[in-house]
Amino acid sequence: MKHFEANFDGLVGPTHNYAGLSFGNVASLSNAALVSNPKAAAKQGLQKAKALADMGMVQGMLAPQERPDLYTLRRIGFSGSDANVLKQAAKEAPMLLNACCSASSMWTANAATVSPSADTRDGKLHFTPANLVDKLHRSIEPLTTGRILTATFSDPHYFHHHSHLPEHNSFGDEGAANHTRLCIEYGHAGVELFVYGQEATNPNAPKPQKYPARQTLEASMAVARLHQLEEDNCVFIQQNPDVIDQGVFHNDVIAVGNQNVLFYHEQAFLNTQHKIDEIKRKLDTELYFIEVPTAKVAINDAVKSYLFNTQIITLPSGEMVIVAPTDCQENPAVFAYLNELLTLNTPIKQVLYFDVKQSMQNGGGPACLRLRVAMNEMEVAAVNQHTLMNDALFARLNLWVDKHYRDRLTTLDLADPQLIIESRTALDELTQIMKLGSVYQFQR
Repeated sequence: MKHFEANFDGLVGPTHNYAGLSFGNVASLSNAALVSNPKAAAKQGLQKAKALADMGMVQGMLAPQERPDLYTLRRIGFSGSDANVLKQAAKEAPMLLNACCSASSMWTANAATVSPSADTRDGKLHFTPANLVDKLHRSIEPLTTGRILTATFSDPHYFHHHSHLPEHNSFGDEGAANHTRLCIEYGHAGVELFVYGQEATNPNAPKPQKYPARQTLEASMAVARLHQLEEDNCVFIQQNPDVIDQGVFHNDVIAVGNQNVLFYHEQAFLNTQHKIDEIKRKLDTELYFIEVPTAKVAINDAVKSYLFNTQIITLPSGEMVIVAPTDCQENPAVFAYLNELLTLNTPIKQVLYFDVKQSMQNGGGPACLRLRVAMNEMEVAAVNQHTLMNDALFARLNLWVDKHYRDRLTTLDLADPQLIIESRTALDELTQIMKLGSVYQFQR
């Protein structure tokens, strides 16, 4: 049976804007109040997804969230017509309105943690939506995320969907952005790396001092239990608190893995060598640990360029490729390192650069835009086929974006009642294109 690692990219929503909501995310804060271009953002994401599909990769799309989120605004006391809710919120609590208009679900690396059937005791693919409790604008996503995932991976014979973890900081869970998987082949049992920022229930354990550690050990262990993983399939490793305080808010900003390759910065983890030894014990195969020294790429350069928020993919030919943002080309130290990497004796043989600047300016690179799902051919066949990228879907989604998206959006525009109508009209049509059913609250 054939096995694949599919990428499911987040479709950028109509309210894509720069509100600077993510404390600890350098790009998000530094680009706050820029004018965004939702149409360009959506098309950049679609172009990357289509390019991977054209390379022979299994590539899917995940629908965005409904925004503005009027249900949350009403829940916190704003009332009246939809227009009045927006008007009141804009006047009395503009930052809360911004949070309820965020298009952050585009970064599907935070949508959920996924364990393939090769790793789980029941032989099913497991999904747990991230609760994202550290940030208000993301904490309102999980219920709809769960509906979208269930509509995309709907066959219970192959897919097992869990509820998100309890909505408390002790179980702060940021999904696949703090999770990667090493294996020999995608269809073989692998080792799942759960990277956490702190132990919530241990006050004496190391943790960052400036920025929040969004992922807890307790959350990572809970997901591993839910997904029916054995101890030999898991390694729990702590992210270096010092790099979190330098703007490395998720592990996928400082490390990325694929099959038998782990690509990471030398400052990425605590107790690095001890954990590498554990990985070697649990995964008995030839492994490549590519450690990038600070002397060649400083943390600041890694964060600005998103060197590690790249995708490492294995093409059908067997060749590994890095999918990087064009920002990596524009950073001299990072570009020099990537060119050097191609001369080393590793499975990575090529670097492909994509313009995803609309996403990058808000703090998300190519790896943020995708959720990885390792599947066999029967599981791929069981996926909602209307969500899988091909020429027809690419053309239809581009026409859909042209029809419904603005090419200019400021935070002041978020109070425009017309944006509600535009967004709901677009999303209602999208659910018909992708055959998702009534995943949005306004449809239910």
